Amino acid sequence: MKKIDLHIHTTYSDGMLTPVQIVDTALDCNLDVIALTDHDNVLSYEIAQNYIKDKNIELEVVPGVEINTIYKGWEVHILGYFMDKNNSDFIKMLEFQQKARIEQTHKIIELLAKKQGIKIKFEDVQKLVAPQGSIGRPHIARAITSSGGSANVMEAYAKFINNNSDVYVERKTVSPHDAVEIISEAGGIPVFAHPIDVEIADDLTKDLVNYGLRGIEAYHRKHSPAAVEHFSTLAEKFGLIVTGGSDFHAPSLNHGTILMGKNFVPEWVYDKLIIEKKRIDLANQ
Repeated sequence: MKKIDLHIHTTYSDGMLTPVQIVDTALDCNLDVIALTDHDNVLSYEIAQNYIKDKNIELEVVPGVEINTIYKGWEVHILGYFMDKNNSDFIKMLEFQQKARIEQTHKIIELLAKKQGIKIKFEDVQKLVAPQGSIGRPHIARAITSSGGSANVMEAYAKFINNNSDVYVERKTVSPHDAVEIISEAGGIPVFAHPIDVEIADDLTKDLVNYGLRGIEAYHRKHSPAAVEHFSTLAEKFGLIVTGGSDFHAPSLNHGTILMGKNFVPEWVYDKLIIEKKRIDLANQ
């Protein structure tokens, strides 16, 4: 029976392990299939694939991405699998998202200095992510902590990174509808990530289906058995596939354990994903 994890982050976004370390960790966890789903970029996939080929490693790596969007005040994340990374609209979407991340970071840095007297440089944040990777709130929080502006990262989040902070600046993003449509048109499989985080998930799912949504991440470490059942039923209602993963970012700081692949994801989830990709490719011929 295959062991799979279709939601993993690397140092190219807010993960703490490099793509190579992710591959090695996946092997240590006896995983057979993983997906690299960094926020708003796809840079880690090629690095992982080259390492696998060089070392003749038996591990299936699915090309993926997680697009961060904001809709009606909610953070809505859209996963994409198997899209054509060279599709022009897909590239433009990633470029837009990256530019918005940089602009947001600069504005927050300015407000930190002006309102809180905390002086950090953009370079202090940038060095915490792999080259050309996606800068985000976790990196800003770490930079604040390193500068002495907070006792730890959690305190930095609580004081400066949350949406109610006087130094917080909302990032401009594409809409979830645009993300779904662009991933779909790039031959990929757009999936609603960890819908438990979005109060309007049920209604939004119905809406996104009209834009090409093909799946729901029913299996996630935040999802209780009841939530898994609810979102699996929702997927069935709209003719969607289900996916799942740990949403791995780093080993647990509290327990020193690796959470990659820890939440149960049935083997048929991967099988359905492959079938859906074949259906899309056939339809696009």
